[in-house]
Amino acid sequence: MTTLLHTPIKLGVLHLPNRIIMAPLTRMRAPNSIPTDLMATYYSQRASAGLIISEATPISPQGVGYPATPGIWNQQQVEAWQKITVAVHEQNGRMVLQLWHVGRISHPDFHDGDLPVAPSALAPKGNAITPTGMKPFVTPRALATDEIPGIIENYRQAAKNALAAGFDGVEIHSANGYLLDQFLRDGSNQRTDQYGGSLENRVRLLLEVSAAVIDVCGAERVGIRLSPSGTFNDMADSNPEAIFGYLLTELNRFNLAYLHIVDALDGDIQHGAKVIKLAVLRKAYQGKLIVCGGYDQARAEKTLADNMADAVAFGQLYIANPDLLERFLQHAPLNVPDPNTFYGGDERGYTDYPNLAG
Repeated sequence: MTTLLHTPIKLGVLHLPNRIIMAPLTRMRAPNSIPTDLMATYYSQRASAGLIISEATPISPQGVGYPATPGIWNQQQVEAWQKITVAVHEQNGRMVLQLWHVGRISHPDFHDGDLPVAPSALAPKGNAITPTGMKPFVTPRALATDEIPGIIENYRQAAKNALAAGFDGVEIHSANGYLLDQFLRDGSNQRTDQYGGSLENRVRLLLEVSAAVIDVCGAERVGIRLSPSGTFNDMADSNPEAIFGYLLTELNRFNLAYLHIVDALDGDIQHGAKVIKLAVLRKAYQGKLIVCGGYDQARAEKTLADNMADAVAFGQLYIANPDLLERFLQHAPLNVPDPNTFYGGDERGYTDYPNLAG
């Protein structure tokens, strides 16, 4: 029986046959930051999704903070990604690339001993995942004001590279405690220049990055991901409803393909998150909204029926169920994801989950 999840929707210029989105999922299976043929198999297996959002993809070597994550800053990476987008398109799928700079969530081991960069020289609590194991985060170097145009240019070039690689659009990653999110929150941004302090100043970098990416792709091929209630990567803000309410009002003028909201997760709540209700965000943002964060089919259907979102993204369910669309349609049992194979490794726990057909 067809459900709301299985109805078509238009996001910008993208015509989606259903509202079941594959969320961006870091899998750390790209040695030397080069996408692989195995990745082409993995993504093409999941091409029945209304839209695939790629794993987070660093826009520059400076933006790297995890081992074996694929990049989008050089021609070799572009050509490797082309194999993946071709494989997805051959299965009649649609795919956008998520543009990523981790900011302070990195380690000197990724940068020949140089410090990671951030809005301010504030070390996050926790540990970096380095090529040689877990190591405590270091105090990052605050970006100089005159370095920020270079960061924006990295996003612009990455967007050009994404289109050259055959992606149908891009998603700007401004969630989960990475660089653009770090600029938004006053827990990580204590700058005194035009990129810190007031609401207007703290949203400035994301708006400038968005304008640059839109200049390349057109707004109808650009989405943005936010986590307004998130605490992951030691994130906090004194008044999240103020900063994100202001940001969403500003984003309304861009006419984006979509906005992608990460709901507060149990971990966020346990870490004292100041939760912004989805209804507040829905009211503030006038465009198409994708939501994600531990949704199952029933909750997703109710969220759509209540008009709290236009589509729903699924993460771990897509890791274990390449044919999630078909399983939802048939209300079939779901494969259970194996967390031991989420990050790094080979085809096990990556391309070997069975379809309903076996």
